[in-house]
Amino acid sequence: MGVRSEQPNAVLTAALEELGWSPKTLARRLNHEFGPGTTAESAPYHWRDKGTTPRAPLPALTAHLLSQELGRLVSVAELWQGKASDVAPALAAGRGLDRPWTMTGLEDIVDDWVRGGLLDRRRFLAISGAGLTAIVSQYLDGTAAPGVMVTTSSTGLGDPLVDQVEQNLPLLQALDDKHGGGHHLSYVSAQFRSIGLLLHEGGYPKPSRKRLLQALAEIGQLAGWMAFDAAEHGLAQRYFATALRAAHQVDDQALCAHILADLAFQAASRERPTDAISLGEAAERAARHASPSVKASVLSRLAYAYAAGSEEDAFRRSAYKARETITVAANHDAPRWMYFLTENHLECQAGYAMLQLGRSTSRTTSSTRLLRDGISLLETGAHNAQFGGSSDRRALFEGAWLALGHSTRGELEQACLVGDQAVSRLTSVRSPRSVGVLKNLSRDLRRRQRNPHVATFLPKLDSALSVLT
Repeated sequence: MGVRSEQPNAVLTAALEELGWSPKTLARRLNHEFGPGTTAESAPYHWRDKGTTPRAPLPALTAHLLSQELGRLVSVAELWQGKASDVAPALAAGRGLDRPWTMTGLEDIVDDWVRGGLLDRRRFLAISGAGLTAIVSQYLDGTAAPGVMVTTSSTGLGDPLVDQVEQNLPLLQALDDKHGGGHHLSYVSAQFRSIGLLLHEGGYPKPSRKRLLQALAEIGQLAGWMAFDAAEHGLAQRYFATALRAAHQVDDQALCAHILADLAFQAASRERPTDAISLGEAAERAARHASPSVKASVLSRLAYAYAAGSEEDAFRRSAYKARETITVAANHDAPRWMYFLTENHLECQAGYAMLQLGRSTSRTTSSTRLLRDGISLLETGAHNAQFGGSSDRRALFEGAWLALGHSTRGELEQACLVGDQAVSRLTSVRSPRSVGVLKNLSRDLRRRQRNPHVATFLPKLDSALSVLT
């Protein structure tokens, strides 16, 4: 419960009317933006009609979301008439990232991560539009200062501690693949800060320092991806931005392209297609000299961005180029962090992009074809992989999309069978990103409760989702 005035909230009412939103729409957008379970769908009715002020951090989250959508600042004080009290600061993800693209600027940003440590109670709010592009603009327009470690060799006498840091990276990636971003994000975040602390303390020769910067970039990318999967979108953007700077300092252009593509994929998933396409196209430019595997991955993320923007022709061109590029990747060396990429991974990513396009398109021949082809691609993927395997997170996400595709086509028995498989993985995988897809499946099925398969499966699905929220 929150503070109640029994008087309608005129500011919130006016903002919702301007956007054409109902209170339920506001709740759904908050849950989409900040993660499933952020608020109940009925709660904003009390905020609007009875003047109830929600508990922290909802006042700040709501003000931030409305500011983004209205294109002007709506302050916490204005929206809640001075009644809101947010104990944990809610800050834009770009806060403090407007530093020079130099080693000193990176060190200042890393020091902020280190100082935060386990006591950091700040909540970072996702940014869009000019705010998002600002945190990467100097890299994109070429005005960033050259990396100081560009000409430094990474070879030399081994350092046991640096060796250990590098050997740990694949193990951390395996945690994400198996359990999802929500399970071990705090542990990976601590590892990121540990590397930052080593850089802060200094005393390492240049070859070892370059290796530490490389590790910071790689684990920062991983932490960003895990935060994205955990629906901590502002935190994810902050990790990605820091990792991009670290990769720039060691002139790892392939990793820079990969991180930009991650930002594009995140923006597309947050229904920000303009941001997604801009970042995805920048990633494609950054990957022009990268290995085929990196180019293919970047192209697949760009294709997803075009799908989010309902640009079907551009989607098909990029998806085709990604498939064409991956076929030659086996004959070239790939970065160690590109271990996950396979032809099937790209096919499945194209599959759920097609489903997204098909669901957003009116019932046409094109929509029918997209849904059919998307399901066909996803059926070749990981959705029915062995339980407890190394790709459980991927299996959950693809299974949720496949079930949603079947439901959209009216194939309810198959939707329930595949959905049941996906729900069973929730006991070991914590992936709010996947839960968001399952929530869409639940809404789809709720309209068809008279079907015997739906009548049996839907209560199980809703029960599992209620535990997570």
